[in-house]
Amino acid sequence: MGEPVSSGAPRRRDARRNRDLLVAAARAVFAEYGLDAPLDEIARRAGVGNATLYRHFPRRSALVEAVFHGTLDRTRQAGEAARDGADPWAALAGYLETVFAGLAADRGTNDLMTSGAHGSEEFAALHAHNRATVTLLLDRAQQQGTVRPDVVTEDVLFHLAALGRAVPALTLTSPDAWRRCLHLLLDGLRTAEPTPLPAPPLTADQLDAVLTELGPHRGR
Repeated sequence: MGEPVSSGAPRRRDARRNRDLLVAAARAVFAEYGLDAPLDEIARRAGVGNATLYRHFPRRSALVEAVFHGTLDRTRQAGEAARDGADPWAALAGYLETVFAGLAADRGTNDLMTSGAHGSEEFAALHAHNRATVTLLLDRAQQQGTVRPDVVTEDVLFHLAALGRAVPALTLTSPDAWRRCLHLLLDGLRTAEPTPLPAPPLTADQLDAVLTELGPHRGR
């Protein structure tokens, strides 16, 4: 009699398939609900049990890292490209435009960039890289004379984070509204005359819709 055929390879293929299904489902769920989305929903969409999810990703941060590894790389690359830019103001504005386009694309990326590091060294490194990029470009733009000299990195990062958290509510109401808001923020840093604003302003009804989406403090 011949030797029994090992089931190791099929099991490994099944494991890879389940992992791929979980990452794809998590990408969709995080984009819709943010990084605190229920893990049960991710398992359900992937068509696997919760035990399978936890076997592959015992910690939420491990799943988040698997989903957003490419996003982390692209953001770092955008920062490196901005650091190499010849015009520091244009580089800073272009880098932030790229980052905010990512924030508007899905809620998971927004949570990743505007809140804590979610228990991962890789996420912490990304936040540190982003801070270093903003600091470097801000210093260069101040030396260039295009940014007011009294602005510090913490000013910029605070306002970026505050605006970033509002981006999902803005995009639900008016997809390009964040561009106008970012442009106003950037003009507040500049020493030059204001430039024309992209995208139309929100209407009164649209503003009410945004405030409603932002949470329970509306109308106070």
